[in-house]
Amino acid sequence: MDVTLKNITRENFEAVIALKVASSQQDYVADNLYSIAESSFHPTYHPRAVHCDGEVVGFLMYESFHHDDRPPAYNIFRLMVDRRHQGRGIGHRAMRCVLDEIRAQGPFERIAICYVPTNHIARHFYASLGFQETGLSEETGEMIAEIRG
Repeated sequence: MDVTLKNITRENFEAVIALKVASSQQDYVADNLYSIAESSFHPTYHPRAVHCDGEVVGFLMYESFHHDDRPPAYNIFRLMVDRRHQGRGIGHRAMRCVLDEIRAQGPFERIAICYVPTNHIARHFYASLGFQETGLSEETGEMIAEIRG
């Protein structure tokens, strides 16, 4: 199974916005169309289509923060795999791809993710990738977990 990340383009846009999570997951992730629109207003957002063996099967987006006096920081704040492709390890491979993409950009301060504290699947998933919980966001009430650079 070959999982890769690609920029959102005219060629894959329709496939990305057609992706859907399981109904039980709808409260955990923003709509892909909204995320792509949001990225057009934020130059620090990096939307990516998740491809598996050449087919669009998911979406993720991360943000980069660049500081003058220290390495950049990153937030991965969107990840979804279409309901028809879940349970095959695609999300895990996609996260490895984005972590590799970020690390290839050079030293970093941190890579952070957030998730709803009651989402135990997300907690175990991110922990398996090396993220360590740092506490709840006062702003959103979500759990913050990080990989330190």
